[in-house]
Amino acid sequence: MIEYIHEPTDLQCGQAVLAMVLGKTVEEIVTFLQNDRETTLAEMKRTFREHGVHISDERIAVQKKEQLPPLCLLSLETPRCWHWSLYADGTFYDPEHGVMSDFPSANRKYYWKLEKQSVL
Repeated sequence: MIEYIHEPTDLQCGQAVLAMVLGKTVEEIVTFLQNDRETTLAEMKRTFREHGVHISDERIAVQKKEQLPPLCLLSLETPRCWHWSLYADGTFYDPEHGVMSDFPSANRKYYWKLEKQSVL
């Protein structure tokens, strides 16, 4: 179950996505990354992996939500900028635009599949 988190600043969409998936606060993610501005793909992958979430290596282009896996990190070319977002079980959790039933407006859309590792 994802608890929606709105990005505290225009530059913290990555931190908000990480916080939603990992069940942390944005402040905890900022401290972990030592970064309160834009996040890179390398930072996103490292943070997921170090917190037990598998992220696929390949970026996959997507057009419709029916093409998405149950949980994935989204990279969207919005009218304003490139933007991190999250898709989980049929719902979009966008740090800027809120909880949505379809993609926010974006020219190009990509995803990386996420899988939470089971705990024994």
